[in-house]
Amino acid sequence: MRWNGLMGLALALLLGGWGSAGGAAELKLSTWNLDWLTLRAAGDAELPADVHPKQAADLAVLRRYAADLAADVVALQEVDGPAAAATVFPPDRYVLHMTGDDVVQRVGFAVRKGLAFTANPDLASLDPPHSHLRSGADITLHWAGGDLRLLAVHLKQGCRQEKLTDRTRPACPILRGQLAALRDWVAQRRAEGGAFVLMGDFNRWMDGDDAFYATLRQDGALSRATEGRSSPCWGGGGFIDHIIAGGAARDWLEADTLRVLVYRETGEEWRDRLPDHCPVSVRLALPE
Repeated sequence: MRWNGLMGLALALLLGGWGSAGGAAELKLSTWNLDWLTLRAAGDAELPADVHPKQAADLAVLRRYAADLAADVVALQEVDGPAAAATVFPPDRYVLHMTGDDVVQRVGFAVRKGLAFTANPDLASLDPPHSHLRSGADITLHWAGGDLRLLAVHLKQGCRQEKLTDRTRPACPILRGQLAALRDWVAQRRAEGGAFVLMGDFNRWMDGDDAFYATLRQDGALSRATEGRSSPCWGGGGFIDHIIAGGAARDWLEADTLRVLVYRETGEEWRDRLPDHCPVSVRLALPE
């Protein structure tokens, strides 16, 4: 099902309440790249030759981690549609929203049942013509105290720290174009005066004097939960999965709540069975 044409469709799933945090409603946000999560068989024409679809035992492990994560909203990357997402985020607990892209590595959200949200049009400008990349998944959460706009992204790989103008690396000009699309989206949110959060796999280190992040926040302050931190996932390294708050959401971001759910399975064989990204999460205290 394509959602990008369902502007203004409210999914009023008011089956439960929010957590409480000091007089405010607490919301746990997460982002998780699930690394070619698909129901296709090995050798499918749409899959690279080196991709080995996850087996039933692997999916069972991922479901347990999703339960341990216990996030209210998860930004998903590299998921081959709602049926594949449901193998990790069961429909009795989560409502799934995916972009309408005709690619295997789609972007979307898993939203805990009981939270009301509206599906906005996909941010198709992240997928330049003939590029076969990923649109952004765009939703608005609703609660008694207001709204929160969320954008899930999976940006172009191959330009983690190089100059965005580096034409010796074909990915860099593409990422630069995606940055312009994100900046436009952020500008629209600022013009509306609303709270917003960008989450996902940005495929970019943003610490130091990084031009990508500097440009993204050029028109106003943003708060990046991963700033100045290193990820412990699979032995450690710089974050490329980020959660970035803007507008009023900057004040809602709870200090020191950044978490990375590290896999307990550490054997080499698990690197082919589990995602190469770990779930990253933060908590927001929403005004009531």
